Amino acid sequence: MAQSLISKYVWIIDTIYREDKISFKELNRRWLDSEISEGVEIPKRTFNNWRYAIQDMFGLFIENEGKGKYRYYIMNKEDISNNGLRSWLYNTFCVSNVLAESQSIKDRILLENVPSSQEYLLEIIEAMKRNKILNITYHSYWKDEEHNFDVEPLCLKLFRQRWYLVARSTYIHYHRQEPRIYCLDRIIFLKKKEETFEMPKDWSAKKFFESCFGIIADNNIPKEHVKLKVSAGQANYLRDLRLHESQEETECNEEYSIFTYFLRPTYDFQQELLKNGEDLEVLEPAWLRKEVAGKIKRMMNKYNISK
Repeated sequence: MAQSLISKYVWIIDTIYREDKISFKELNRRWLDSEISEGVEIPKRTFNNWRYAIQDMFGLFIENEGKGKYRYYIMNKEDISNNGLRSWLYNTFCVSNVLAESQSIKDRILLENVPSSQEYLLEIIEAMKRNKILNITYHSYWKDEEHNFDVEPLCLKLFRQRWYLVARSTYIHYHRQEPRIYCLDRIIFLKKKEETFEMPKDWSAKKFFESCFGIIADNNIPKEHVKLKVSAGQANYLRDLRLHESQEETECNEEYSIFTYFLRPTYDFQQELLKNGEDLEVLEPAWLRKEVAGKIKRMMNKYNISK
Protein backbone atom coordinates (compact mmCIF):
# COMPACT_ATOMS: atom_id res chain seq x y z
CA MET A 1 0.00 0.00 0.00
CA ALA A 2 2.80 2.43 0.95
CA GLN A 3 4.75 1.64 -2.22
CA SER A 4 1.59 2.16 -4.29
CA LEU A 5 1.06 5.61 -2.76
CA ILE A 6 4.70 6.59 -3.34
CA SER A 7 4.34 5.56 -6.99
CA LYS A 8 1.34 7.89 -7.28
CA TYR A 9 3.23 10.75 -5.63
CA VAL A 10 6.11 10.32 -8.03
CA TRP A 11 3.73 10.22 -11.01
CA ILE A 12 2.16 13.52 -9.87
CA ILE A 13 5.56 15.19 -9.40
CA ASP A 14 6.93 13.93 -12.70
CA THR A 15 3.86 14.97 -14.70
CA ILE A 16 3.72 18.49 -13.27
CA TYR A 17 7.50 18.89 -13.54
CA ARG A 18 7.53 17.94 -17.23
CA GLU A 19 4.60 20.23 -18.09
CA ASP A 20 5.84 23.13 -15.95
CA LYS A 21 2.18 24.14 -15.35
CA ILE A 22 -0.92 21.99 -15.75
CA SER A 23 -4.62 22.29 -14.90
CA PHE A 24 -6.32 19.76 -12.65
CA LYS A 25 -8.55 18.70 -15.55
CA GLU A 26 -5.57 18.00 -17.82
CA LEU A 27 -3.74 16.25 -14.99
CA ASN A 28 -6.70 13.92 -14.48
CA ARG A 29 -6.92 13.23 -18.20
CA ARG A 30 -3.30 12.13 -18.27
CA TRP A 31 -3.84 10.18 -15.07
CA LEU A 32 -6.63 8.15 -16.69
CA ASP A 33 -4.37 7.42 -19.66
CA SER A 34 -1.77 5.85 -17.38
CA GLU A 35 -1.82 2.28 -16.02
CA ILE A 36 -1.32 3.53 -12.47
CA SER A 37 -4.84 5.05 -12.37
CA GLU A 38 -6.63 1.70 -12.92
CA GLY A 39 -9.33 3.75 -14.68
CA VAL A 40 -10.27 5.81 -11.61
CA GLU A 41 -10.02 9.62 -11.51
CA ILE A 42 -8.26 11.51 -8.73
CA PRO A 43 -10.80 13.25 -6.48
CA LYS A 44 -9.83 16.87 -5.75
CA ARG A 45 -9.67 16.19 -2.00
CA THR A 46 -7.37 13.20 -2.55
CA PHE A 47 -5.12 15.28 -4.80
CA ASN A 48 -4.78 17.95 -2.12
CA ASN A 49 -3.89 15.30 0.46
CA TRP A 50 -1.22 13.99 -1.92
CA ARG A 51 0.16 17.50 -2.35
CA TYR A 52 0.76 17.77 1.40
CA ALA A 53 2.26 14.27 1.52
CA ILE A 54 4.63 15.18 -1.34
CA GLN A 55 5.66 18.29 0.57
CA ASP A 56 6.48 16.24 3.67
CA MET A 57 8.25 13.41 1.84
CA PHE A 58 10.13 15.23 -0.92
CA GLY A 59 10.12 18.84 0.25
CA LEU A 60 8.45 19.90 -3.01
CA PHE A 61 5.67 22.52 -2.92
CA ILE A 62 2.87 22.05 -5.47
CA GLU A 63 0.99 25.34 -5.72
CA ASN A 64 -1.86 26.74 -7.83
CA GLU A 65 -1.70 29.94 -9.90
CA GLY A 66 -4.94 31.10 -8.26
CA LYS A 67 -6.16 32.80 -11.41
CA GLY A 68 -6.58 32.32 -15.15
CA LYS A 69 -6.33 28.62 -15.99
CA TYR A 70 -5.71 27.75 -12.31
CA ARG A 71 -2.79 25.54 -13.23
CA TYR A 72 -0.64 23.64 -10.75
CA TYR A 73 3.14 24.00 -10.68
CA ILE A 74 6.09 23.03 -8.49
CA MET A 75 7.15 26.21 -6.70
CA ASN A 76 10.70 25.01 -5.97
CA LYS A 77 11.23 22.85 -9.07
CA GLU A 78 14.90 23.86 -9.22
CA ASP A 79 15.47 21.54 -6.23
CA ILE A 80 14.81 18.59 -8.55
CA SER A 81 17.56 19.72 -10.93
CA ASN A 82 20.13 20.52 -8.25
CA ASN A 83 22.33 17.84 -6.74
CA GLY A 84 21.50 16.70 -3.24
CA LEU A 85 19.35 14.31 -1.25
CA ARG A 86 16.02 15.69 -2.50
CA SER A 87 17.05 15.33 -6.14
CA TRP A 88 18.55 11.88 -5.59
CA LEU A 89 15.45 10.72 -3.71
CA TYR A 90 13.12 11.92 -6.46
CA ASN A 91 15.19 10.39 -9.26
CA THR A 92 15.51 7.09 -7.39
CA PHE A 93 11.74 6.83 -6.94
CA CYS A 94 11.19 7.76 -10.60
CA VAL A 95 13.45 4.93 -11.75
CA SER A 96 11.85 2.57 -9.24
CA ASN A 97 8.43 3.50 -10.62
CA VAL A 98 9.44 2.80 -14.21
CA LEU A 99 11.03 -0.53 -13.29
CA ALA A 100 8.01 -1.62 -11.23
CA GLU A 101 5.78 -1.04 -14.26
CA SER A 102 8.17 -2.87 -16.62
CA GLN A 103 8.02 -6.42 -15.29
CA SER A 104 7.17 -7.75 -18.76
CA ILE A 105 10.67 -6.78 -19.97
CA LYS A 106 12.61 -7.26 -16.71
CA ASP A 107 15.07 -9.64 -18.38
CA ARG A 108 16.04 -6.86 -20.79
CA ILE A 109 16.90 -4.29 -18.10
CA LEU A 110 20.30 -4.93 -16.52
CA LEU A 111 21.19 -3.06 -13.34
CA GLU A 112 24.33 -2.57 -11.29
CA ASN A 113 24.40 -4.01 -7.80
CA VAL A 114 25.20 -1.83 -4.78
CA PRO A 115 25.91 -4.57 -2.20
CA SER A 116 26.82 -2.28 0.69
CA SER A 117 23.33 -0.78 0.82
CA GLN A 118 21.57 -4.02 1.70
CA GLU A 119 22.67 -4.85 5.22
CA TYR A 120 23.68 -1.85 7.31
CA LEU A 121 22.52 1.28 5.49
CA LEU A 122 19.11 1.60 7.17
CA GLU A 123 20.49 1.04 10.66
CA ILE A 124 23.20 3.67 10.12
CA ILE A 125 20.62 6.18 8.91
CA GLU A 126 18.47 5.50 11.96
CA ALA A 127 21.49 6.03 14.21
CA MET A 128 22.30 9.32 12.45
CA LYS A 129 18.74 10.59 12.93
CA ARG A 130 18.96 10.06 16.69
CA ASN A 131 22.70 10.71 17.15
CA LYS A 132 23.23 7.17 18.41
CA ILE A 133 26.70 5.66 18.76
CA LEU A 134 27.47 2.63 16.57
CA ASN A 135 29.55 -0.39 17.48
CA ILE A 136 31.21 -1.85 14.40
CA THR A 137 33.65 -4.60 13.52
CA TYR A 138 35.71 -3.52 10.53
CA HIS A 139 37.99 -5.49 8.22
CA SER A 140 40.30 -3.19 6.27
CA TYR A 141 41.54 -4.10 2.79
CA TRP A 142 45.00 -2.93 3.78
CA LYS A 143 45.34 -5.04 6.92
CA ASP A 144 44.17 -8.62 7.09
CA GLU A 145 42.66 -8.25 10.54
CA GLU A 146 39.44 -7.19 12.24
CA HIS A 147 38.92 -4.41 14.75
CA ASN A 148 35.89 -3.70 16.92
CA PHE A 149 35.22 -0.14 18.11
CA ASP A 150 32.56 2.51 18.72
CA VAL A 151 32.02 5.48 16.41
CA GLU A 152 29.84 8.55 16.10
CA PRO A 153 28.19 8.45 12.62
CA LEU A 154 28.46 11.89 10.98
CA CYS A 155 27.47 11.33 7.35
CA LEU A 156 27.05 8.86 4.49
CA LYS A 157 28.32 9.15 0.94
CA LEU A 158 27.64 7.04 -2.14
CA PHE A 159 30.54 6.78 -4.60
CA ARG A 160 31.21 4.30 -7.39
CA GLN A 161 28.51 1.81 -6.29
CA ARG A 162 29.75 1.80 -2.68
CA TRP A 163 28.37 3.47 0.42
CA TYR A 164 30.85 5.06 2.82
CA LEU A 165 30.38 6.10 6.44
CA VAL A 166 32.20 9.14 7.80
CA ALA A 167 32.50 8.67 11.55
CA ARG A 168 34.48 9.83 14.55
CA SER A 169 35.90 7.37 17.06
CA THR A 170 34.65 7.63 20.64
CA TYR A 171 38.11 6.80 22.00
CA ILE A 172 39.73 9.94 23.41
CA HIS A 173 42.98 9.66 21.41
CA TYR A 174 41.24 9.30 18.03
CA HIS A 175 38.27 11.51 18.92
CA ARG A 176 40.46 14.61 18.67
CA GLN A 177 41.56 13.67 15.15
CA GLU A 178 39.71 14.12 11.87
CA PRO A 179 36.78 11.75 11.25
CA ARG A 180 37.63 8.58 9.36
CA ILE A 181 35.93 6.99 6.37
CA TYR A 182 34.65 3.41 6.48
CA CYS A 183 33.37 1.47 3.48
CA LEU A 184 30.15 -0.38 4.31
CA ASP A 185 31.39 -3.36 2.27
CA ARG A 186 34.09 -3.93 4.89
CA ILE A 187 31.86 -3.77 7.94
CA ILE A 188 31.22 -7.32 9.16
CA PHE A 189 29.23 -6.40 12.26
CA LEU A 190 27.24 -3.31 13.21
CA LYS A 191 24.95 -2.54 16.13
CA LYS A 192 23.24 0.66 17.23
CA LYS A 193 23.90 1.44 20.90
CA GLU A 194 21.76 3.31 23.40
CA GLU A 195 24.44 5.92 24.07
CA THR A 196 24.12 9.20 22.18
CA PHE A 197 26.59 11.87 21.07
CA GLU A 198 26.42 15.55 20.22
CA MET A 199 26.81 16.42 16.57
CA PRO A 200 29.71 18.93 16.24
CA LYS A 201 28.17 22.34 15.54
CA ASP A 202 31.02 23.46 13.29
CA TRP A 203 31.14 20.27 11.17
CA SER A 204 29.39 19.78 7.83
CA ALA A 205 29.55 16.93 5.34
CA LYS A 206 29.76 19.34 2.41
CA LYS A 207 32.73 21.16 3.91
CA PHE A 208 34.45 17.88 4.82
CA PHE A 209 34.43 16.79 1.16
CA GLU A 210 34.94 20.27 -0.24
CA SER A 211 37.08 20.24 -3.41
CA CYS A 212 37.44 16.46 -3.23
CA PHE A 213 36.89 14.26 -6.25
CA GLY A 214 35.53 11.15 -4.60
CA ILE A 215 35.82 9.58 -1.19
CA ILE A 216 39.36 10.61 -0.21
CA ALA A 217 39.14 13.73 1.97
CA ASP A 218 42.78 14.60 2.60
CA ASN A 219 43.26 18.20 3.76
CA ASN A 220 47.02 17.71 3.53
CA ILE A 221 46.66 17.81 -0.25
CA PRO A 222 46.04 21.46 -1.17
CA LYS A 223 43.46 22.63 -3.68
CA GLU A 224 45.00 23.29 -7.07
CA HIS A 225 44.07 24.30 -10.58
CA VAL A 226 44.27 21.26 -12.85
CA LYS A 227 44.31 21.55 -16.64
CA LEU A 228 43.50 18.59 -18.87
CA LYS A 229 43.72 18.14 -22.64
CA VAL A 230 41.03 15.71 -23.81
CA SER A 231 40.41 14.24 -27.26
CA ALA A 232 37.33 15.56 -29.08
CA GLY A 233 35.48 12.25 -28.77
CA GLN A 234 36.18 11.79 -25.06
CA ALA A 235 35.33 15.43 -24.35
CA ASN A 236 31.68 14.64 -25.13
CA TYR A 237 31.59 12.25 -22.18
CA LEU A 238 33.05 14.84 -19.82
CA ARG A 239 30.50 17.41 -20.93
CA ASP A 240 27.61 15.04 -20.19
CA LEU A 241 29.06 13.65 -16.95
CA ARG A 242 31.37 16.14 -15.32
CA LEU A 243 34.43 14.85 -13.48
CA HIS A 244 33.94 17.48 -10.77
CA GLU A 245 31.59 20.36 -10.03
CA SER A 246 34.41 22.86 -10.70
CA GLN A 247 34.83 21.66 -14.29
CA GLU A 248 35.09 24.37 -16.96
CA GLU A 249 35.76 23.94 -20.67
CA THR A 250 38.15 26.74 -21.64
CA GLU A 251 39.06 25.67 -25.17
CA CYS A 252 37.41 23.56 -27.85
CA ASN A 253 38.32 22.60 -31.41
CA GLU A 254 37.91 19.67 -33.79
CA GLU A 255 40.81 17.72 -32.27
CA TYR A 256 40.63 18.35 -28.52
CA SER A 257 39.21 20.35 -25.64
CA ILE A 258 40.85 21.88 -22.58
CA PHE A 259 39.11 21.36 -19.24
CA THR A 260 40.13 23.05 -16.00
CA TYR A 261 39.35 22.11 -12.40
CA PHE A 262 39.95 23.44 -8.92
CA LEU A 263 40.22 20.54 -6.50
CA ARG A 264 42.49 18.33 -4.43
CA PRO A 265 44.29 15.97 -6.89
CA THR A 266 44.00 12.95 -4.60
CA TYR A 267 44.80 9.32 -5.43
CA ASP A 268 41.24 8.55 -6.54
CA PHE A 269 41.28 11.54 -8.90
CA GLN A 270 44.53 10.31 -10.42
CA GLN A 271 42.98 6.87 -10.92
CA GLU A 272 40.06 8.51 -12.71
CA LEU A 273 42.44 10.31 -15.05
CA LEU A 274 44.19 7.05 -15.92
CA LYS A 275 40.84 5.44 -16.79
CA ASN A 276 40.66 7.76 -19.79
CA GLY A 277 43.82 6.26 -21.25
CA GLU A 278 45.40 7.96 -24.26
CA ASP A 279 42.40 10.26 -24.70
CA LEU A 280 43.47 12.46 -21.78
CA GLU A 281 46.67 14.36 -21.03
CA VAL A 282 47.50 16.25 -17.84
CA LEU A 283 48.92 19.67 -18.70
CA GLU A 284 49.06 21.26 -15.24
CA PRO A 285 50.25 21.21 -12.51
CA ALA A 286 53.70 19.90 -13.41
CA TRP A 287 53.94 17.59 -10.39
CA LEU A 288 50.64 15.88 -11.28
CA ARG A 289 51.73 15.47 -14.91
CA LYS A 290 54.95 13.86 -13.67
CA GLU A 291 53.06 11.64 -11.20
CA VAL A 292 50.64 10.36 -13.85
CA ALA A 293 53.50 9.86 -16.33
CA GLY A 294 55.31 7.78 -13.70
CA LYS A 295 52.28 5.55 -13.19
CA ILE A 296 51.94 5.07 -16.97
CA LYS A 297 55.63 4.19 -17.26
CA ARG A 298 55.38 1.62 -14.49
CA MET A 299 52.31 0.13 -16.18
CA MET A 300 54.16 -0.02 -19.51
CA ASN A 301 57.08 -1.84 -17.88
CA LYS A 302 54.67 -4.54 -16.70
CA TYR A 303 53.49 -5.07 -20.28
CA ASN A 304 56.89 -4.77 -21.94
CA ILE A 305 56.48 -7.13 -24.90
CA SER A 306 60.19 -6.96 -25.80
CA LYS A 307 61.09 -9.14 -22.81
